[in-house]
Amino acid sequence: MLELFIKRVEDERQIALAENGKIVEYYEEKEEDTKNEGNIYIGLVKDIVRGMQAAFIDIGIGKNSLIHVKDVLEKKDEKKEKTNIEQDISKILKPNQRLLVQIKKDSNEKKGARTSTHINLPGKYIVLMPNTNIITISQKIEDQKEQERLIKLVKEHISEGNGAVIRTSAEGKEQEIIEDIKYMENKWNNILKDSKDIKQKVPRLLYKSEDIVQKMLMDLPNKGLDKVIVNDSIDYNEVQKIKNENKEYRDLQIQVKGQESIFDIYNLEQQIHKIDNRKIWLNCGGFITIDKTEALTAIDVNTGKYTGNKTMEDTVFKVNKEATIEIAKQLRLRDIGGIIIVDYIDMQKEEDKKAIEDLLREELKKDRSKTQIEGFTKLDLMEMTRKHICSHKD
Repeated sequence: MLELFIKRVEDERQIALAENGKIVEYYEEKEEDTKNEGNIYIGLVKDIVRGMQAAFIDIGIGKNSLIHVKDVLEKKDEKKEKTNIEQDISKILKPNQRLLVQIKKDSNEKKGARTSTHINLPGKYIVLMPNTNIITISQKIEDQKEQERLIKLVKEHISEGNGAVIRTSAEGKEQEIIEDIKYMENKWNNILKDSKDIKQKVPRLLYKSEDIVQKMLMDLPNKGLDKVIVNDSIDYNEVQKIKNENKEYRDLQIQVKGQESIFDIYNLEQQIHKIDNRKIWLNCGGFITIDKTEALTAIDVNTGKYTGNKTMEDTVFKVNKEATIEIAKQLRLRDIGGIIIVDYIDMQKEEDKKAIEDLLREELKKDRSKTQIEGFTKLDLMEMTRKHICSHKD
């Protein structure tokens, strides 16, 4: 059973997704948190920095945002063609030029937001990419015939000049995808029309991206969400509205419980307290440690108390195997994003390394976020990346 818990206390909201009583995703939101990733603005070019091949854009939210030349040039399918980033940005952008941009990474205390002219508008079944002809598909859809069917379907129904990423939820769908394309293109046309309003010369917000609950409810119908439990009428009304607009949530139960009791179910409070533990013990007696730095997240695998009863190779493989399952779980649970390096216990056999990498790929299919496994480096470190679900967790 998949259940979503939303607990609101004063200016904070805690969101937990539980599968059979175990938390698999957890997020915290505070009113003062800056959550602008995905927002679309009409901005004004301020300073052009040729030495960085970048420019600063005033989008009306405090610090000027930064845009690199690659994010101004026409979007390319980098599997087929590389973007020429040697072009002089001062020949492309001019001071006080109006520019339609989307925030790709939120600002922090040191830096302004990172922006791009490459717009992504997420729908239920596709992510619309205006001003490009690129059609790609989620790697989690593995059946080649289904891939070909979906790509053909989207190409036949999307407008010229628009591209798309076909989401995992599109698998097995047809009419729903066609309707989603029309809906997202209409949304984009409205944004584009608003951006051309010459009466509005100041930087301003054109499109506000969904909050974390809206994003989850968009993604979860195909995962079989059974119940949403809230403690506040604001969240109840939000979820009820989404249920009414989404026929796939016809049977979704929405319950309101008391302020203090909502996380008593399944001892969720106790599970939440353990989420930030640096050390996580494995069933076999081994453990992993998770250390976040500004540049990356390092995960170390240790044999701990486990000595095994066979060969050293078998002992190492068993610990690495259990660690892999736990690592995939923790990445999703903690919403760890960016570069991730895993230091497994050294394996001598190439087939063992391949088995661990294959297992990691399989376990990550449960994750709603985009992940990319680069494989083992020359130093036998597993290198991968993952995109945050909740953008303010940087």
